[in-house]
Amino acid sequence: MSFVDCILLTLINTVACLAFPKLLSMILAVNQKKNAPSPTPIRSTESSPEIPSFP
Repeated sequence: MSFVDCILLTLINTVACLAFPKLLSMILAVNQKKNAPSPTPIRSTESSPEIPSFP
């Protein structure tokens, strides 16, 4: 194997090691969004206090 082949394989391996985890996390994030339940709105049971107005 020539020196150029070793450099080429090293560059390909470097790109794959840097890109694969990012690609994998993006794919898993999309799957988790699909499986996540939709958030339910939180409703307050207390009535809002009236703000006194000053003349």
